[in-house]
Amino acid sequence: MRGVDVSIFNENVDWAALKAAGIDFAIVRTGYGKTGFDENFQHNVEEAHKAGLICGAYHYSYALTPSDAAAEAAFCKGIIERAGVLLELPVWFAMSDDDEYKKRHFFEFTKAHVTNICKAFLDNIKPLNCGVFANLSWLEDFIDWQSLGCEIWSAQWNKEDNFKGRMWQYTNALTIGGQTFNGNILYDKSGQEVLGATTQPQAAPQTTNDLIHSILSAHAKDEAAAPAQPATPQTPKPQSGSASAQISSILSNIKPKTDATKSAEAQPSAADKIHSILSNARNKK
Repeated sequence: MRGVDVSIFNENVDWAALKAAGIDFAIVRTGYGKTGFDENFQHNVEEAHKAGLICGAYHYSYALTPSDAAAEAAFCKGIIERAGVLLELPVWFAMSDDDEYKKRHFFEFTKAHVTNICKAFLDNIKPLNCGVFANLSWLEDFIDWQSLGCEIWSAQWNKEDNFKGRMWQYTNALTIGGQTFNGNILYDKSGQEVLGATTQPQAAPQTTNDLIHSILSAHAKDEAAAPAQPATPQTPKPQSGSASAQISSILSNIKPKTDATKSAEAQPSAADKIHSILSNARNKK
């Protein structure tokens, strides 16, 4: 599945345009820190659902300690509960330092400390399903993600995903309908992209021969289910009046329509004739 993540900074999102462009899900910001509420959270989830997208959420962390993270989890959970919205995808704890808030406040940039902060959020957001979001360098240098036992959403603006967690933020420049978004790909447990409504492979249209083959196969199954007939020493050859023979005859006489034949629209079509043949065949049993 292909998706976007949005916040109040994405103004007047055209959700219908996103859906039409092949977007199947949205990860919507609940807020940030212990008091920062994203005023568009509920609206964005509701509008995404109306357009046919499924949703998850993310909460941007300013936690300097595990106790800060626990408070952020309680705040995030409250936002979701008050909004009363359904989230089909996880809530994500976003760990980074984009504005250098942590650096300015003498944050302890060690793997043990950052991992403990993540764990505190995960423990306190329960029973909501939650994962951790971070860029590739944080996942490699500051988070012992294996010990957390949760799903990971990695950010690496690149042509290839070198982490392959549950989800990959592959760009910050996905342009749809004149608007720019962060683009994401959702994986299944084997690391393959999840197929959504807009990524499902479409079956090729059946040809006339395919359709006839399907009809005859179904008819053969009907005959096989009928009471067994006494065995004969020799299998009889198909008679000229059999269903198969009559269908073959009809197909051999099908020709493209011409102006002269268009006036005969009221006559039974080949499909009607075939349906009639098979119906009569069943009635003779």
